[in-house]
This record gives sequence, C-alpha cells and structure tokens, in this order.
Amino acid sequence: MAHRVGRRKNVKKGFQFTLMVVGASGLGRTTFINTLCDADVVPKRECDEPEMAHVEEGIKIKPYTVELDEEGVKISLTIVDTPGFGDMIDNEYCFQEILGYLERQYDDILSEESRIKRNPRFRDNRVHALLYFIAPTGHSLREIDIELMKRLSPRINVIPVIGKADTLTPSELADFKKRIMEDIEHYNIPIYNFPYDPEEDDEETVEENGELRSLLPFALIGCEEEIVVNGRKVRARQYPWGVVEVDNSQHCDFAKLRFALLSSHLQDLKEITHDYLYENYRTEKLSRAEDEEESESIQDNKHNKHAHLKEEQIRKEEEKLREVEARVQRELNEKQQELWTKEHQLQSLEPQ
Repeated sequence: MAHRVGRRKNVKKGFQFTLMVVGASGLGRTTFINTLCDADVVPKRECDEPEMAHVEEGIKIKPYTVELDEEGVKISLTIVDTPGFGDMIDNEYCFQEILGYLERQYDDILSEESRIKRNPRFRDNRVHALLYFIAPTGHSLREIDIELMKRLSPRINVIPVIGKADTLTPSELADFKKRIMEDIEHYNIPIYNFPYDPEEDDEETVEENGELRSLLPFALIGCEEEIVVNGRKVRARQYPWGVVEVDNSQHCDFAKLRFALLSSHLQDLKEITHDYLYENYRTEKLSRAEDEEESESIQDNKHNKHAHLKEEQIRKEEEKLREVEARVQRELNEKQQELWTKEHQLQSLEPQ
C-alpha cells in the first residue's frame, strides 16, 4: 500500500530522469535528441570557417534540461550530450572524462548523505541510462565500442543503439544486430537488457521485456522535419525508393525505445541506478577509504616501531659507551694505584 501511495505521489509531482548520449560524430546523436524531445534542444554544429571544419576540439560534456509532458505525467528530462567522443586517435581521455562525470554525480550524493543537515534543494544529477550509438558498419563491434561499454557498464545502465539504421537493408540490419549481441555476450559486457524473471514477474512484464530485449541493439532513425504521407503529417525521411517514418515501429525502433525510457522502464532504470550501481560505487569508495586509513595506520605503526628501535639502539650504544668509559676509568685507577705502590716501595728502599 505504501509503495502505491509513493508511486502516486511521484506521478503527481513528476519524475526527474537523466539520460546520457554517447557516440562518434555523424551518427545522428543531435538529431536523435531533438527528435526524442520534439524540440530544438541541442543546436546543430556550425563552422563559419570551412578551413577549420575538420579540427576537433576534443570531448565536451554538455547537459541540457527540458520539461516534458507524457500523457499528463511531467518529466524533467536532462540529456547529457558528449560531442567530440571518438574523434581522436587515442580516446583514453574520452573514457576518463565520461567515467569521471558519472562518478562525480555519485560523489555528490555520497557527500549529501553524509551531511548532518540535508539540503532540501539538492538536485540528484545521477545519470540513469546511457545510449551508446554504434556505427552502422554492418560488420561487428569495434574496439572502441567494446572498451567504452565494458568500462562504463559498472557505473550506468548501458543501452546499445545503432545510429542511422536506415543505411542498412532489413536483412543487413538483422544480421548486424545478431553479431553485435554475440560480441556483447562474448566479451561479457553487462548492458541493460530489460531484465525479467519468468517465475516472479507477471506475464505482461515478461512479454514486454522479452520483446524489448529482442530488439537490442535498437535501430534508430532521427528526423526533425515532417512530411505528408497518405494525408497525414509524420516525422520521416524521404528517399527515392520510399519513406522511412521515425515513429513507425515497422520502420525503426525509435518509438519503442522512447516509450521504454520515458514511461515503462523509467522507474526501473532509476531503481537499478540507486539500489545497485550507486550502492556498489558507494561500497567501493568507502572500502578504499578504510583501506587507505588502515594503510596509513600501518605506515604510522611501522614509523613508530622504527623510531622505537632506533631509540633502543641508541640507548644500547650509550650503555656500551658508558661501560667502556667505566672500564677504562677502572684500569686507569688500577694503573695509578700500582704506580703509587711502586713509588712508595722505592722510597722505602732509599737510605735514610
């Protein structure tokens, strides 16, 4: 009963949800974000100097917040964009920047929880899901794809998606999805796979999550413009061979992914973030702090023990020195006594 009351309060108050979008330039990240929010949230990249268009500035992490109304439910959606990812030869810095950003949000929560008096206006900026855009190569995962998902999955719910999926034929797309999921299983990458338990979950949940799992990685097509198809306006891309509708589930997986993120699985993603991912990070962080304190204590003990041994050695050396001095002094006294005795004997032998 208490759980239902809490859920009703959340619905009335609205939800706060944070989504990170990661992928190389040219995979439709910006278009996807604007299509998801049905608004110009992220501006298109423009370069006034053509000769500088090829110059990459490196990764930047940019959060954008937009207020949505999903069938009467208010959602404060923060989208964290990562322009510049994958544009360098060595992307180690990109990995570190993204991971550092995720962990800083956890650190802020950990710090707030440790306060005696909490800040009532504190905003929880933890990222609840990460959409990773995979290039539609039609082959398999690249090294950068594997490395990023493996590194970030312990900190965030990673959901792989295929950007610009309309560049592949339906058969190519199906084969590509299969190879990607085989790679994910082979490299043991723990993505968010819409978990369910057939024995505990109801039939509807099992069916819904099973369907979403079968769509992984989601095939995405983005488009902000509307065209008229059969007398109705739709968001779609017009090609010489036909039309690809963004919100048509027979053409791509955008609509089902959007519904999962902003409706059916929003709460599940938040709960996994708090109950599992954050708790694991919190345990690791506090354990490291305890280990560091213990290590410092051991070092202090070693230092104190070393100092004590040094003092003991000095004391023993001083005792030896005093013993030597005392022995030399006794020998001197004995020699002096002998000299006095012989002198006295000589004086007694002299004629009177």
